[in-house]
Amino acid sequence: MSDLFDFDAQVDRYAVMGNPIAHSQSPRIHARFAAQTGQRLDYSAIQVDLGGFSQAVGNFVASRGKGLNITVPFKQEAFMRVTQRTPRAERAGAVNTIKIDKKNLLGDTTDGVGLVTDLIHNHGLSLRQRRILLMGAGGAARGVIEPLMQQKPDYLVIANRTPDKAVALAQLFSDLGTIHGSGYEQLADQQFDLVINATAASLQGEMPELPDECLVEGACCYDMMYGKVTQFMHWAGVHGAGLVVDGLGMLVEQAAESFYLWRGVRPHTAPVIQALRDLNTASRLG
Repeated sequence: MSDLFDFDAQVDRYAVMGNPIAHSQSPRIHARFAAQTGQRLDYSAIQVDLGGFSQAVGNFVASRGKGLNITVPFKQEAFMRVTQRTPRAERAGAVNTIKIDKKNLLGDTTDGVGLVTDLIHNHGLSLRQRRILLMGAGGAARGVIEPLMQQKPDYLVIANRTPDKAVALAQLFSDLGTIHGSGYEQLADQQFDLVINATAASLQGEMPELPDECLVEGACCYDMMYGKVTQFMHWAGVHGAGLVVDGLGMLVEQAAESFYLWRGVRPHTAPVIQALRDLNTASRLG
């Protein structure tokens, strides 16, 4: 792997690690952040073999790298690999951002703040006293529960194909407010202001088993997947959602939080989100 670590010693190095990683937009995002803020850095994407994550991180630290983003499927391994964690990473049980200071590795999670920032600042939503449905009980869901509950919704329901997992996750975060866990069949008599898809269904071209009448009029439906219209987004449009959103804004906002942790400078996200949307549109048309 030594050829991955040839670099200009004067330029701070950052990277995203995952498997697969070729599709990652993170290098493009951070290059735009750096240009916008006048920061001199290099950001690359590194595909890591399954079973090779700890060694890859060690190699990057040895090369005097300054920070890492971590994506699927290594966020739980990153949680175990770091030497220190922020409170929100400790609560989420996952790490997607590592700040490297010599041999000290500070782990953070920026996914939740990225989602909430996108919803509130980019789409003008208020989550206060809202009824929220979060679909999925895996790492993607776990990482956003605390930031969502900090907005003081009326309540949060976690739904999952395996109800026991949703119930266990709800109990784990129950000190933050009113949180329930259930299967999808228990949603038949409930309606929500905001529905968030944190499942892997969209990656597989599938749709969670939502009841047809679970949206209030004008509800927002948010899919963490980005880059295409998913089955969930199509369902939302058919069933009367007032706002249907993909996860591109969340991606950029969580990257901005990582950038701020590393560099102490907060970039403007709106032009980066728009630039990526324009690129996605152009690639589809092309």
